[in-house]
Amino acid sequence: MNRIFGTSKKIPKPTLNQAIASTDLRVDAVEVKIKKLDAELAKYKDQMKKLRDGPGKNAIKAKAMRVLKQKKLYEGQRDQLQQQSFNMEQANFTTENLRNVMSTVDAMQLANKEMQKQYKKIDINNIEKIQDDMEDLMEQANDIQETLGRTYSLPEDIDEDELEAELDALGDEMLFNEEQEPSYLQETPVAELPSTGQSELETEAQNLDEFGLPAAPLKNAA
Repeated sequence: MNRIFGTSKKIPKPTLNQAIASTDLRVDAVEVKIKKLDAELAKYKDQMKKLRDGPGKNAIKAKAMRVLKQKKLYEGQRDQLQQQSFNMEQANFTTENLRNVMSTVDAMQLANKEMQKQYKKIDINNIEKIQDDMEDLMEQANDIQETLGRTYSLPEDIDEDELEAELDALGDEMLFNEEQEPSYLQETPVAELPSTGQSELETEAQNLDEFGLPAAPLKNAA
């Protein structure tokens, strides 16, 4: 029986995006028709300019009026289709926003459940106990440091005035030691040599002749 009469298959309904695309195609087809009518009107207008008033011009005018009416009808259809496409785009935009909102809500619910599971594992009393224990341990560590840094050599009943007097005396003693310099560090004065009236170099220079050679000794006259 199915081979003879066939089976009734359910055709899936078009989605909103498919309806928008189909409407846009119809708008493009109407635009093409309007452009053809514009070209035809321009041709009739040129013919009317070249003709004088009379039956011929009136006939062309009647054709132009008919074409203009068709153009107005197509323009009305185009405007309706564009409005339908705009409305569907707005509906599609709203639907997408709602989907995003639902996705956000679902994600927030999952996060809330996960946070509740994690908080159940946390005991605030235990955290406070840990903080108290850490504070006690820090205080114990400070006490240990103070104990290790205690001084044992100085007595507690020492007089501060005596310490100041000893410090002043120590300063005077250091100054006295600096003034007494060892003899081997002192500078030894250099003895001055006796000055002569004429040095040996000057004497030798006087005994040279004009060529820089030693001058011959003078002989006594007989």
